[in-house]
Amino acid sequence: MTHGATQFVTPLAFRSLTHRPVVTDAFDSGSEYAVEHVELARQADVIVVAPATVHTIAKLAMGMADDPLTTTVVASKAPLMMAPAMDADMFEHPATQENLERLRQRGAVIAGPGQGRLASGLVGWGRLLETPELLGYIAYTLGRNGDLKGRTIVVSAGGTAEPIDPVRVITNHSSGKMGYAVAEAARDRGARVVLVSAAKGLPNPPLVDVVPVSTAQQMCDAVLARTEDADALIMAAAVADYRPLSAADQKIKKTDDDLSIALAKTVDILATARGDFVRVGFAAESENLVENARAKVASKSLDLIAANDITSEGSGFGTDTNRVTLIDRDMNIDELPLLTKYEVGNRILDRVVQMFRA
Repeated sequence: MTHGATQFVTPLAFRSLTHRPVVTDAFDSGSEYAVEHVELARQADVIVVAPATVHTIAKLAMGMADDPLTTTVVASKAPLMMAPAMDADMFEHPATQENLERLRQRGAVIAGPGQGRLASGLVGWGRLLETPELLGYIAYTLGRNGDLKGRTIVVSAGGTAEPIDPVRVITNHSSGKMGYAVAEAARDRGARVVLVSAAKGLPNPPLVDVVPVSTAQQMCDAVLARTEDADALIMAAAVADYRPLSAADQKIKKTDDDLSIALAKTVDILATARGDFVRVGFAAESENLVENARAKVASKSLDLIAANDITSEGSGFGTDTNRVTLIDRDMNIDELPLLTKYEVGNRILDRVVQMFRA
């Protein structure tokens, strides 16, 4: 902790919460670290400065080392992530912007800041990012030189919504969580990720290019545009198979009569999206899982499909876990156990990496 940090929260509070020593003096002879700034620097896998004040940003930009924090950063070869937090005018000051740019050029990851109400009462840029966002940046910082570095991965997510009228839609129960987990896993392995999303209510993953869509045709257009320079397409979205033949311009009023709606087939995105990239599909089935998935691999010429039984406990819509069976173009089967969707995403990406190497 810097001296300024100890004026806001005591070292004892941090030690009580973490059950770890809190370093406030680089030359504390009673510490478990021999020379603290050197020992901490050697141990670090990543260094996260959060919150990063104007003062600390300026010192690190100039390479100063006059407290435990700055000496640790300068002595370490670990990747550096900084999360600025300050008043809006301080953040916008040319000196602060120049210092942040200098740190970026040296390879530091700058997380935020966010926009909103600040301690001074102003509304502007300067808020410390929320914890889930910071965790996303940390994962990116650790994995940006991973096995997908230099690759572009396009992922689709969520259930599309086909309008009946300005009020009603045809949709499905997909939450989008599987696609978002795949996108985060790809980001954490160094990929540039484009997430074409029809999901509602999920926060955008940090450092992922999110393209919002609603209908199957909109998703198709977005996927085709983004796969022109992609290395892989992973279609985790639950795309509607049918849409109303024509959507009413005005809300359809309820009457005593039954209502019939003529349906037309939607575009088959995987069959349409062809190119020099790996193509991975998903199959959510309620029966004949392997047979139906194999048929999709053949009919759509897929490199890989991830099939899951939506009636199986823990692998239905809206869950944080999934149990999938992977089937490749040679019809080889790999049944995975129940895993978190993030872990499933990494298993799929393991196979994608193998295809790149082949």
